[in-house]
Amino acid sequence: MKRDYYEVLGAARTATPQELKSAYRKLALQFHPDKNPGDATAEEKFKECTEAYEVLSDAEKRARYDRFGHQAPGGFGGGFSGGEGFGNINDIFGDIFGEIFGGGGGRGRQRGGGNGRQRGSDLRYNLSISFTDAAFGTEAKIKIPRHRNCEACKGLGARPGTTAKTCPTCHGAGELRMTQGFFQISRTCAQCSGSGKVITDPCQTCRGQGKVASESTLTVKIPPGVDTGTRLKLTGEGEPGDRGGPAGDLYVVVQVEEHPIFVREDTEVICEVPVSFTQAALGATIEVPTLDGKVKMKVPAGSQSGKVFRLRGKGFPALGGSAQRGDQHVRVTVEVPANLSKKQRELLEQFAAISGEDAHPQQKGFFAKVRELFGSEAAADDAVNS
Repeated sequence: MKRDYYEVLGAARTATPQELKSAYRKLALQFHPDKNPGDATAEEKFKECTEAYEVLSDAEKRARYDRFGHQAPGGFGGGFSGGEGFGNINDIFGDIFGEIFGGGGGRGRQRGGGNGRQRGSDLRYNLSISFTDAAFGTEAKIKIPRHRNCEACKGLGARPGTTAKTCPTCHGAGELRMTQGFFQISRTCAQCSGSGKVITDPCQTCRGQGKVASESTLTVKIPPGVDTGTRLKLTGEGEPGDRGGPAGDLYVVVQVEEHPIFVREDTEVICEVPVSFTQAALGATIEVPTLDGKVKMKVPAGSQSGKVFRLRGKGFPALGGSAQRGDQHVRVTVEVPANLSKKQRELLEQFAAISGEDAHPQQKGFFAKVRELFGSEAAADDAVNS
């Protein structure tokens, strides 16, 4: 009788996919035939836990197993089905192979495919620009420390007049493959590092690396409308490839500096402008700063502190969109004079006397709400006391 798959893996029935993977990986590494040569018991345990994980790592198979157990209609194929579980197992095998034999499993690496050419690495550069440059776009010159292809060997790494040889270990494949029972594992060739080529007579200038350290000055065009986090891709401006392979890319990540006056929200710009008590009361035309310079804006008589005015087309353009810009929103704040002269105080006292306490409509509404609130509370207290 087959053992319960969860028991085989030492996992609970409520185990998450990651917990199942961790449990299987531990057992597979423990009982792998290459760590236990000639041990038939270890080989059987390895096959048992592999079969259990192949079923439980597949969502559909796991659901059927949870319901019917080993007697599920149609069974589970008795081995690898090539489904989701098989892909999970292949990922783990790559890691296990690397731990058993040393080095990485070879997943995600770029192999030479017989010619040794490998794409260069991508680079990142953080570029800080001003708020205004983000709005209108600009050009920036940046210095990038990176490698360049060795001129002496043209980036091939071999002494001029010679060429790299086919790797004798992997015979140019860039990887070594091993068949173990019903599965096959591959790992990157350690001698050629996956390139498929070895250099027996290295270039004296670059010492066989094919590239030398340098610093490059590049001009980056910043389009209008960028924001913090915007990534600009410069194709082919990354690290040069190995053995004459294509260069990687350079990603310029934009950081927009804060502005002392403006705040940005998408394509809109917000700012606060102070006005005097008399300007707000009597109305005035004031100068307002914008990204394009100062403009005149009318403040109607009786404007309250916090009133927001719209200046159309004074904001940011949308990145990669049309040239049409967003709007600027100007919030006026009424400044109350702090130090009054004797004459000013007398005039304000006269104004207060003429106006009366209930003259201000907003103030009148406020006190009416206060009387209504406390009147209700008083009535409720009287009802409780009675």
